[in-house]
Amino acid sequence: MGILQICFYSLMLAWLVTEIYYAISMRSGKQDKKGKDGHSLLILWIIIPLSIWTSISVSSIFNYPIASGDWLYWIGIILLFVGIVTRIIIIKNLGKYFTVDVSIKSDHAIKSDGFYTYVRHPSYAFSMLTFLGLGLALNNWVSLAIAFIPPFIAFSYRIFVEEKALIEQFGKNYEDYRLHTKKLIPFIY
Repeated sequence: MGILQICFYSLMLAWLVTEIYYAISMRSGKQDKKGKDGHSLLILWIIIPLSIWTSISVSSIFNYPIASGDWLYWIGIILLFVGIVTRIIIIKNLGKYFTVDVSIKSDHAIKSDGFYTYVRHPSYAFSMLTFLGLGLALNNWVSLAIAFIPPFIAFSYRIFVEEKALIEQFGKNYEDYRLHTKKLIPFIY
């Protein structure tokens, strides 16, 4: 196994371990307002592994390269790394308010500093950057589409569900915050 594969599989393992850790240790508590998830967590847990597995499998079966040479692979690896590490930082920064299931804490507040100054869902934004990195590292048009589009649709549904719960909880304050920030990409979307 060469350095390219070692980098790729090491990042994929780190990504898997962090996501399993979040799923096990960062669920809502008994006192939190629950029932707001709309099955979005289940959808993410089905779509994400299926998308990753399928995109990797397709890249070994079909040859539809995006570019020649290793440069695109390294851009993909860098995006994978930045996405994973930055998501860890964002989740740590959000602290006790981060849960894998959509819920509202009793002392919940609208987070609007740091990354949240620019986008309402930076954790999802950097997850999407990770999926983009995966698709680019595989250097295959079909794999890129499979790695990126299904998770984007699943996260879009999750954002809809989450924002509905936040509007229900915070009303006009959250609506005002929405007017001044983008969902996933600063200044664009």
